[in-house]
Amino acid sequence: MHNHNHTDLDLHDDSEDTEFTPAERAQAAKKSTLVSVAVNVVMSTLQIAIGVIAHSQALIADGIHSLSDLVSDFVVLFANHYSQKDADEDHPYGHQRFETAASMVVGGLLLAVAIGMLWSAFEKLKDPSSIPSVHHSALWIAFIALIAKEFLFRYMLRVAKQVKSSMLVANAWHARSDAASSLVVSVGIIGNLMGHPILDPIAALIVGLMIGKMGWEFGSDAFHDLMDRGVNDIEVEAIRQTLLATPGVEGAHDIRTRKMGDMILVDAHIEVAADLTVEQGHDIGLAARHAVMQRHRVLNLLTHIDPVSDVPLPDDGPIKGGY
Repeated sequence: MHNHNHTDLDLHDDSEDTEFTPAERAQAAKKSTLVSVAVNVVMSTLQIAIGVIAHSQALIADGIHSLSDLVSDFVVLFANHYSQKDADEDHPYGHQRFETAASMVVGGLLLAVAIGMLWSAFEKLKDPSSIPSVHHSALWIAFIALIAKEFLFRYMLRVAKQVKSSMLVANAWHARSDAASSLVVSVGIIGNLMGHPILDPIAALIVGLMIGKMGWEFGSDAFHDLMDRGVNDIEVEAIRQTLLATPGVEGAHDIRTRKMGDMILVDAHIEVAADLTVEQGHDIGLAARHAVMQRHRVLNLLTHIDPVSDVPLPDDGPIKGGY
């Protein structure tokens, strides 16, 4: 199942693809989220209405899950709008962390929904004789929900990877968890129709646990990102190689990263020949910063220039090399 590292790697693996401007990313996020809103409005209405009529607690639980998807969609739309705002006096690094905060809110919503569903299922399981038989119409709605949510997941994940947005990846996996819960609900309803009514609240219980797991993952991931968690070693090494490939850079060390939404802030020490002028060293630092920001999802690179005296200087200027 989805975790933080998968998100990081998935977004990084696509680094050779077309780069999107913030406006294009915002537009893609808005479009995919509005598609999700439309699907969730229809499905939650159908699931809860038919669940009540057909006496299926599992289907009602699934409808509430769709409703929580709807709330998370609106959180995403809100964060998507605000994260694109330019830097201002109060937010000199920009507003990208609105996305991270949104992922945390989505995680909290999922946990709250899960607790409510588990409580409701336990109440039913205390008195199995009170569980009514389910009408077969509940099964058809569960199947329709399963197919709709799986298609929605595949569509949203494709868009999320194209524009490299971890918030959209989180929302896509939210849709996948709903597809998985619809599968569990279908099994529970089939069991109920075959004369095992207790399987319906058991299905609702499993759905609750699944939603809780997703909520915990997204909430804890976002919390760590807000605490300035760095990116993985693969991405740090890729940034190091870009620095070393810059003409005049003889070495790079103490590369530190921290997440800013889906972007990264980087500090790095770069080594240059000691007998260069201040201006030459400054220009090499600028070239390194430009190269890193062009090739990676880096919002800003702060360079510290370290002079090294044992580097020979040819006539045509500093040589490129490693250390």
